Amino acid sequence: MTTTTQRGEDVRDRQEALLGALHTGLFIDGEWREAAGGRRFEVEDPATGEVLTTVADATPEDALTALDAADRAQAAWARTAPRERGEILRRAFEAVTARADDFALLMTLEMGKPLTEARGEATYGAEFLRWFSEEAVRVSGRYNPATDGRSRVLVTKRPVGPCVLITPWNFPLAMATRKIGPALAAGCTVVLKPARLTPLTALLLADVLAEAGVPAGVVNVIPTTEAGATTGPLLRDPRTRKLSFTGSTEVGRSLLADAAGQVLRTSMELGGNAPFLVFEDADVDAAVAGAMAAKFRNGGEACTAANRFLVHEDVAEEFTAKLLEKVRGVKAGPGVEDGVTLGPLVERKQRDKVAELVDDAVAHGARVLHGGEVPQAPGWFYPATVLTGADAGARLHREEIFGPVVSITTFRDEDEAVRLANDTEYGLISFVFTRSLDRGLRMAEVLETGMLGLNSGVISNPAAPFGGVKQSGVGREGAHEGIEEYLETVYVGIADPMA
Repeated sequence: MTTTTQRGEDVRDRQEALLGALHTGLFIDGEWREAAGGRRFEVEDPATGEVLTTVADATPEDALTALDAADRAQAAWARTAPRERGEILRRAFEAVTARADDFALLMTLEMGKPLTEARGEATYGAEFLRWFSEEAVRVSGRYNPATDGRSRVLVTKRPVGPCVLITPWNFPLAMATRKIGPALAAGCTVVLKPARLTPLTALLLADVLAEAGVPAGVVNVIPTTEAGATTGPLLRDPRTRKLSFTGSTEVGRSLLADAAGQVLRTSMELGGNAPFLVFEDADVDAAVAGAMAAKFRNGGEACTAANRFLVHEDVAEEFTAKLLEKVRGVKAGPGVEDGVTLGPLVERKQRDKVAELVDDAVAHGARVLHGGEVPQAPGWFYPATVLTGADAGARLHREEIFGPVVSITTFRDEDEAVRLANDTEYGLISFVFTRSLDRGLRMAEVLETGMLGLNSGVISNPAAPFGGVKQSGVGREGAHEGIEEYLETVYVGIADPMA
């Protein structure tokens, strides 16, 4: 029988082997190299605060070197047959799948999520490579007579050109593949800047992509601690033709301003403030299960996490009691340990922000039913927390919590629910639980949201268009729409061939 001690030793052995074999330089033009001046930075385990390893710290000079490589590779990659680009992505999918355990462990170590969730992300992240391997051969245009019959209209697509991709720390594999997959399928080269807190997964991905046959210069990866200073020159360079960013709305606004100088194509997947609506006719057990998934997946550190729980007053007591029962069963701890369902938050700054939001809610009348206190333990842990009764002035009604905190507010009727749900600058995703199909369809029409989970707490899917409205961003990722973000539309007017 394998003991807990033995399992812990096995994980430590795997960790040492994985980190020992991992390239930690910059990946530029198909080669691993050190940053200018030999700069490096530490990557920490949020469960312990211990240093996992150090990584090359890219400078603006390094970023421009990466863009040089992407620009040189662009013409040849654009001419590469769509089938060949698709086959390379398919091999990359198979390679990521084969190394899913390595990716999962690396994500758990640098980001903190439980291993079971990290394995789920490995599967999800790989699927973008497979999906876009199939989309590569389906880029099409059209040919038709003009309305006056005197000419012909030819519409074709071509890659936008070199792309700058900026990914967040919360889904370090899936956010990279969700951008790299369509870019490569469309025929674009890329410079990827992963998040400072979680660069290791992107470095392993670079290795895997190279092994799958991605040519030198097509994918370049430049971790850095100085994001603005490093990516700024790329956005001002006329060779860059596309920016894709996932992160906070505040940073997104700044990047949009920077991108305006070159009138870059942009995709922005920004912050969220998702309402979770439970109507009086909902299946309460299903709503509780959906709430657990929508709130506590990834420790609440997701732009799609439910932020405001709006529950009809007729079912609020039942919903709250059943949710509390589930929340009390959440096991917090380092993500590498068996049975853990809630890992640490990614860093102290994030943990402190969550604690501030809870304290502010209490000051605005909230009652803490569970959790709500920072544990006296190593690492950046915050407990699963349930609040009720915070008044409208509480910050967590307006700000993205990004932590394992449920705040429940009641409503009396559908009009009030919609008003509360739409009372935000964000519009990424909403969740609705009701047995009424008519009501569900009404909510899809009146809620100001780019996505709607109807009787479901998780709806992200590579085959579906992901993105929001209002200040939650512009553009879509995944699905057929995802590759269109990396394609230019070209119209050719042809003289009437019969004239």
